[in-house]
Amino acid sequence: MSKAGYRVLGLMSGTSLDGLDIADCSFIPLREGWKFTINRAETFKYDDIWTGRLSSAQELDAYGISLLNVQYGKYTGKKVLEFLDGKTEGIDLIASHGHTIFHQPEAGLTLQIGDPNSIFAKSGITTISDFRALDVALGGQGAPLVPVGDRMLFTDYDYCLNLGGFSNISYRSEGKIYAFDPSPANMALNHIMNKQGRPFDMNGHLGRTGSLNKELLDKLNALDYYRLKAPKSLGREWFETRFIPVLENSSIPETDKLRTVYEHIAIQIAITVETMKKGKMLTTGGGAHNSFLIERLQAHSKHKIVVPANNIIDYKEALIFAFLGVLRLRGENNCISTVTGASRNNSGGLIIG
Repeated sequence: MSKAGYRVLGLMSGTSLDGLDIADCSFIPLREGWKFTINRAETFKYDDIWTGRLSSAQELDAYGISLLNVQYGKYTGKKVLEFLDGKTEGIDLIASHGHTIFHQPEAGLTLQIGDPNSIFAKSGITTISDFRALDVALGGQGAPLVPVGDRMLFTDYDYCLNLGGFSNISYRSEGKIYAFDPSPANMALNHIMNKQGRPFDMNGHLGRTGSLNKELLDKLNALDYYRLKAPKSLGREWFETRFIPVLENSSIPETDKLRTVYEHIAIQIAITVETMKKGKMLTTGGGAHNSFLIERLQAHSKHKIVVPANNIIDYKEALIFAFLGVLRLRGENNCISTVTGASRNNSGGLIIG
């Protein structure tokens, strides 16, 4: 399918459980590349009930997960109608990432809930979801997917970094796209803050007060994942079974743990591109609002860290999933094997409607 332009709702729910991001995006194909606009965007914060249900979903049995998948799909469709004030005319497509419950590509498994049939039934708008599963079936990581959009929509930058629950980075080298997850990010910082009854560390204020602990830093930097070669990706399971135990086995004050995790994140991200040519690094995601994290990253990196306008910081992932939906609708590849390790490039996503 090819047309002069597309208007798409991109939907994103990340591991940090901030809420459901909805971005109303327009895309126009040019002779070379694409022009995009974020017309409007909004985050629908999860209430305590949804936060609890999504954060503990991995503990449910098969029936419970199936039910949650449908209910979350209905919730998503309802929020779409709320976002649009019921006016669905002119929207070509919904592209929904869903909310990740399991991500174990080594076992051939990835699961993002948010039943597209329920979204379509509620909204009446053609819906594409389940973007990762085909790539995993082809032997890939099913992640990260954002680099395709990075390279096609943000061509002015040498590197694109997103600081969400995990960090992920993409770049082009010798004509090929490469990307992977360098480290945990907000998920690690928020884990420490949650233990103190606070959702996150605003601008790194608390992290600044802590002292860097070399013993903990060395143990975090020694985790096996960091010695793996890309393609590689991180998931909640790794964070819970590998990262958290290192934190919990340290008896230092929580503020010192926080300060040390900031340093760890910055070091691991910087290492990934330290041998690459000096350039500009577009930095987005919730972590881009954290001035202390950005300071530590710039301190370790030779690249120029560029923090864009808030609508790009907050909604770039929703924008890019909207774009991945356009590529899927057009039958064009939206998943690149040099990024994921799959046996071939592919066009992932189930189309409903």
